[in-house]
Order: sequence, then C-alpha cells, then structure tokens
Amino acid sequence: DIELVLNLQPAGIDDDLQKTFDYGRVYEIANQVVESTTFRLLETIAEAISHGFDVSAWPDRRPRIILPEGLTADLLSQADVDTIADDHLGTDDLDDCDGVLTAAAVAIAETGTIVLDGRADQGRRAITLVPDLHVCIVRANQVVESVPEGVAALDPTRPLTWISGPSATSDIELERVEGVHGPRTLEVVLVED
Repeated sequence: DIELVLNLQPAGIDDDLQKTFDYGRVYEIANQVVESTTFRLLETIAEAISHGFDVSAWPDRRPRIILPEGLTADLLSQADVDTIADDHLGTDDLDDCDGVLTAAAVAIAETGTIVLDGRADQGRRAITLVPDLHVCIVRANQVVESVPEGVAALDPTRPLTWISGPSATSDIELERVEGVHGPRTLEVVLVED
C-alpha cells in the first residue's frame, strides 16, 4: 500500500491541473521499484550510504564501510567508499570506520524492528554498534507481521541483536540525546525476492 498526502486546495482555487497529483505516474514509479528492486540493489545501497551522512565532511578521504565476511564487495561497487573487511577489527579500527553494511535475520513490521543473529552476512555484533551508519539489507520474505512471529522465526541459540530505533538517553539536565549507543543512522534496503 502507498499512502499519498497532497493538499489539493491550490488546484481547487484556479483549476490548474498541474497542481494536482498524477496517480498514474505514482503507479508507474511504484511498479518500477517493485519490479527492479533486485536490479537496482547496488544503486539503492549507494543511495542509502549517501543519505546516511554528509560525504563532504571528509574532503580528503572516502567513507570507510565495514563489510562482514558473508557479503561480497560488489554490493558496494556503486558507492564511492573504501570497503573494510571485518577480520576481527579492534575497537580503534571500528571507531575509524564510518558505517557498516549487513543483511538481517528477521524484520518485524508491527514494531519496525530488525533482528540480527550474527550469521556471516550480518557479522559480529560489534561492527553494527560502533560505526555511525548501519545500512541493512532485508529480503521481503524476512518481514513478519508481529513480534511473536519474529521470535518464532529466530534461532534462540544464536546471539540476537534487536534494533528498534536509535538508542536514547538523557543527561543530568534531562536533555535527550539519541544515538549514544549504536549507530546514529539506520538505512534499510528492502529487497523483493
């Protein structure tokens, strides 16, 4: 389902059809996205990375993106980044990286939660908690409706990381600060099977 919100008042005042919405074009765009998701995966990942942070902040270097061993470097081929393989990077090395690209075990629609279980395409927990940006690839068949369905789809013997939004804390003046623990930005790339 696609929800469109449009103020039609300007079109109603002077009957200018240019101020209305072309629902046919919306259908074409939605259909194109659904049909070309796999084809556009590399471009979509590159876009997600560029949305994740201001690349101009590093005029003298490219962003450094960690890639777990279960994902291939070609997934980052369209992004202007340096790919860093996670060969058990230490804390300082992780802190020097700008982002991470992973897959997911399950996504829960009801709560907007993504669950990682430490498999090779998701990497170890540390790589998803230290960098500022986490780009996560979720296949459509991994999305379940509710938390009980998500729990049923998971292996309870695996190390599970549940991501339901940025961490938040408050300082002594009760000023809320987000992204203190874990990435400040999560970009999810949903891939049709």
